[in-house]
Amino acid sequence: MPVVSRFYGIVIKMFFSEHGLPHFHAVYGEHVGVFVIETLEMIEGDLPPRAFRLVRDWAETHRGSLLTMWNTKNFTQLPGLD
Repeated sequence: MPVVSRFYGIVIKMFFSEHGLPHFHAVYGEHVGVFVIETLEMIEGDLPPRAFRLVRDWAETHRGSLLTMWNTKNFTQLPGLD
């Protein structure tokens, strides 16, 4: 699974062969969350509250790029949070 971004110990990944809602995976240590790109709702997982907020803040900034990657299957690295 390609790594899209890394910040504060969080790794954002996206499977390009998956079907269903456009989504990405956020990995923080042993915790994993799956987020719908369009709504930023966590549909699976158990991220701690701070990591959850950081991922949502990051995804709000990069939502358009994430959707483009999902639709085109063209992988690019995105910057983390400042």
